[in-house]
Amino acid sequence: MEQKQRTRMLVEAGLSIAIAYVLHFVVLFQMPQGGSVNAANLVPLIIFAIRWGGKWGVITCMAYGIIDFLLGFKFSLHYLSILLDYILGYGAIGVAGFFGNSRAGAVWGVTAGCVLRWVFTVISGAVVFASYAPAGQNPWMYSMIYNASYMVPELIINMLVIVLFYNRIMRGIRSTHS
Repeated sequence: MEQKQRTRMLVEAGLSIAIAYVLHFVVLFQMPQGGSVNAANLVPLIIFAIRWGGKWGVITCMAYGIIDFLLGFKFSLHYLSILLDYILGYGAIGVAGFFGNSRAGAVWGVTAGCVLRWVFTVISGAVVFASYAPAGQNPWMYSMIYNASYMVPELIINMLVIVLFYNRIMRGIRSTHS
């Protein structure tokens, strides 16, 4: 990758992270032990991943997760929570870039990224936050339900934005890609 292209990619990564972080402040619903439904805050990260590919998408999304952890409200300082909820959880969103530059690829990529993020948070929830499960309920089942309760709406919102604006997004990407 030539220097000009690398510089452009780094600038776009920084802008994607910044826009995603600003959008995460538009909270539609906040869960009591962490997690929230936000106003399409993953879309800038997904667009970056589609534009630059899965490898750079995962790296950028992991950087977003680290920034979100460092600057955000902490529900846990447990090392597994930091790794699973923030670094790997958000990093998973970047896999959207491995699914190609078609509307169908974007749909599969967003789905795969959000499902992987859910898997990481379920593991974190069952291991780190097991004490929050109601008495007699399996911590794994509790974590699956708890995390799905905000991640499914997040998936739907982000997917709708990507699907509805896919052609415009790709037209914009093609017009700026040199």
